[in-house]
Amino acid sequence: QVQLVESGGGLVQAGDSLRLYCEASGLTFSNYAMAWFRQAPGKEREFVAAISRRMGRTGYADSVKGRFTASRDNAENTVYLEMNDLKPDDTAVYYCGPYPNTRNYWGQGTQVTVSS
Repeated sequence: QVQLVESGGGLVQAGDSLRLYCEASGLTFSNYAMAWFRQAPGKEREFVAAISRRMGRTGYADSVKGRFTASRDNAENTVYLEMNDLKPDDTAVYYCGPYPNTRNYWGQGTQVTVSS
C-alpha cells in the first residue's frame, strides 16, 4: 500500500521560508520521479515542482522558479521542498506524489499559510 506523508507546513509571514517534507512508503521510491503540487481554496490543484528519480534534475512552475527548490534523499524515501521568499499567493495545501501520478497516489497534504 502506497503511503505519502507530507509535513512541514505552517503559518508564516511574507518573505519567510519553510521546508516541506514528504515521506513515501509502499513503493520503490528511487524508481519514481516525484512532484509537489498545491491547491488553494476554490482553485484546482496545480503543479509546483518535480525532481527526477536519481540525477536530481528539477523543474518548476514559473510562479515559484528562483524561490523554491526540490530535492530528495532516496535512502530516506523522502522528497523535500525548500520554499523561500514566500508570498501570500503561495497559500495552499501542498501535496507530493509520483510524477506522473498515473495511479492518483496522494498524501493528506500540509497547509501553508502566508500572511501579508
